[in-house]
Amino acid sequence: MSEPKPIIILGSTGSIGQQTLEVVRALPHRLRVVGLAAHSNHELLAQQIAEWKPAVAALWDESAAQQLRDAVGSSSTRLLAGQSGVHEVATYQEGQLVLGAMLGAAGLGPTLAAIEAGKDVAIANKETLVAAGSVVMEVARAKGVALLPVDSEHSAIAQCLIGEEAKTVTKLTITASGGPFVDTPKEELARATAARALKHPTWTMGQKITVDSATLMNKALESIEAHWLFDVPMQNIDVVVHRQSIVHSLVTFCDNSVKAQLGVPDMRLPIQWALLYPERIGGTAPALDIASMGPLTFERPDAARFPALALAHHAMQAGGTAPAVMNAANEVAVHAFLKGTTSFYGITDCIEAVLERHTVIARPKLSDIYEADAEARRLAREFF
Repeated sequence: MSEPKPIIILGSTGSIGQQTLEVVRALPHRLRVVGLAAHSNHELLAQQIAEWKPAVAALWDESAAQQLRDAVGSSSTRLLAGQSGVHEVATYQEGQLVLGAMLGAAGLGPTLAAIEAGKDVAIANKETLVAAGSVVMEVARAKGVALLPVDSEHSAIAQCLIGEEAKTVTKLTITASGGPFVDTPKEELARATAARALKHPTWTMGQKITVDSATLMNKALESIEAHWLFDVPMQNIDVVVHRQSIVHSLVTFCDNSVKAQLGVPDMRLPIQWALLYPERIGGTAPALDIASMGPLTFERPDAARFPALALAHHAMQAGGTAPAVMNAANEVAVHAFLKGTTSFYGITDCIEAVLERHTVIARPKLSDIYEADAEARRLAREFF
């Protein structure tokens, strides 16, 4: 039997990071952790270091990193701090695969650093490709690295495409649970609170992505990510509401045959698929009982109640830096919603206003993307 694959987890204290460690815990003969990085949760990272004893670990927040040092004390793990420290973890020589799950645009730099170091990346941070898809894909092609999707929707598409020729694909269909407000009237949505938005019907996720699910911004971001991952035009990427969260995505081919991937709504399944690709083995996700799963339904999302999808198509039509601006404004607006300083529709109103004020750079360099991101955040904060 081969040695366990050495992996690095960026965003180890977040929801995806913790579920990744559950997968590793269940498969110690196939996976081992050599690097961990997070933003500021020093208490949880200290616990993870004690359990996994990685060679390197880092916190982006330097003051939290000092608290981490105090908590860990004497250890075989080399502790690093700040953006440079996280980048050093991402490029740690022994790591064979990097799981990129740092939240939001903060994940772009470390993920890109891992790709530039020639490491395969299991990509759970959709904002990386939304903000800088052209740059990231160009570097990935140049370095010959694999980008393995962790999002259940993109994992489903990737699994459906195994053995198929890209030129035969005519449409990608991304499924959406519809979130907690799938049947909520627009006038009631306008008064929706963060507490209600965080009550997702089928998935357990972090706060930011759960709000994105409520607005359907997560599907807007996923559509852009799918465009970059699978080289399919945005106009050939559909979103359908599938309340049961059993069919995770579908692919239509030129002969009108459709393939779908099904499974229980459990993120450990796509995480394991990405970590062990191309191998499949038994793991942690429960089995899907076909006979008792009940009816599966599909419907079109209501564009009037969920304007985020149209904003994504607008941003992609504008091209260049526009998707990065949309993503940055969304992050600020979601934070404001969670704090109670804006309404549910204040999120998409803010994004639309920021996009209108942005002057698009058509062929951006990475520095242009960072500048557009910073400008969008400043404009979004002014909105509130």
